[in-house]
Amino acid sequence: METFTDLRDLVKNPQYQSQKQKMLCDLNDDMIDMPIVGLINRFNDLPYCFTMQSCYGHFLYNGQNDAHNLDPLPAKKAVAEMEYRIAYVAFCIENSASGRRLFEALEKIPTIDQENIQFCCAGWFWERQINSYALQVEPDRFKRKDTAILEFKEALHIEKIRNTFFMRLYDLLENCKRKIG
Repeated sequence: METFTDLRDLVKNPQYQSQKQKMLCDLNDDMIDMPIVGLINRFNDLPYCFTMQSCYGHFLYNGQNDAHNLDPLPAKKAVAEMEYRIAYVAFCIENSASGRRLFEALEKIPTIDQENIQFCCAGWFWERQINSYALQVEPDRFKRKDTAILEFKEALHIEKIRNTFFMRLYDLLENCKRKIG
């Protein structure tokens, strides 16, 4: 599945509020990876944004085959390589002054590590919901995929970036309360 396409401009969407209500009616906390439930709910509390999908990012390797694994990677090299399932949050943003300020703030998140974090669109999301965007943690060479095979050392680096990424999103939400509205 291709997750990455170039950013598109926000466009008018008179159905935004009804689309948000429908999406939120179909969402419950059990559908969200536990470490980011609060984050996703806080984004959904913003009147100019809602989330469409998310994933905390999971590492699978020999001896750890749970597709929803939330355990930290072992401190010592356990395996030569592993499968990484992309960490991301897909948003729909309202084309309003507050929505545009949020968009601009989200654009800055990749500065954490530009080789491993992308702010993008996903064509298949946009076809279902205009003004949809994704922030993803994925090595740039895999940015068009939703999984990657990583060597252990790189996986440790991606795990650290993923954790910083989600902390930065929490910080962004705190700033939204104060600045964006």
